[in-house]
Amino acid sequence: MDLKTTLYSVADQIATITLNRPHRGNAWTGRMHTEYRYLLDQADKDPDVRVIILTGSGERFCVGGDSQALDGHSKKGSYDAGTPIDIVTPGTDEFSPFRQDFAYQFAMSKPVIAAINGAAAGVGLVMACYADIRFAVPGAKLTTAHGPLNLPAEYGLSWLLPRLIGGSRAMELLLSSRKFLTDEAHQIGLVHRLVPPQDLLAEVRAYASDLIARVSPEALRQSKRQTYLDFHRDVGASVEEANALLSAMVKQPDYSEAIRAFLEKRPAAWGISATTAKDSSD
Repeated sequence: MDLKTTLYSVADQIATITLNRPHRGNAWTGRMHTEYRYLLDQADKDPDVRVIILTGSGERFCVGGDSQALDGHSKKGSYDAGTPIDIVTPGTDEFSPFRQDFAYQFAMSKPVIAAINGAAAGVGLVMACYADIRFAVPGAKLTTAHGPLNLPAEYGLSWLLPRLIGGSRAMELLLSSRKFLTDEAHQIGLVHRLVPPQDLLAEVRAYASDLIARVSPEALRQSKRQTYLDFHRDVGASVEEANALLSAMVKQPDYSEAIRAFLEKRPAAWGISATTAKDSSD
């Protein structure tokens, strides 16, 4: 795909997706949505990628829907996502709720880390919330944004945000659509770490590299999958699957390597082939 609104690079088993419309605050368009999903799919399928980083170019992460597109919806009297009918859906299709916009990130096999380098509003905040881990610069403005535009909470944020920060806090942010800073987001647990702007990407990459070195690919994949499936099921089903995965994963080469590395007090040498374990439903 010819990338017009994003940038993509892979180095040291880390894929970096950069929203690249800095002159518009990386405002969201149908073209950007299409490229974003395509790049997530490429990264998830690439055996040389272990972690995915999402960030914005310039001084903003994503200010939300492009104002010209929003005006177009108003003039048409209808909503047009601006995406092709055959737009790719990253991740697996084993669980139907994970096939929808942004929820597909739950079905991806690799962790996504949002490096929030500036303001994130509307769909920009949605993207950050659907990431698995969030680092941010201090003092950046965040907002759900939808209320003053006579829009609903977007892309399932009314389902996700209460699960990230609790129902009471989420309700206030969703009802008010007020602006709040990443400093507050860090205090309430929405942002995991605040980092000065000049150090943001370096610290996120260092964190990603630590994950790659210490945690097996299969453990990362299954831990992510278990957590998001557990949002939807009871504790008994969670325990049952955890037991089945335990039985399966101790048979994998990476388990033997992990034990040898532990006993020999050295870093493990993870094998890419270990990411093909069968799910407990098989």
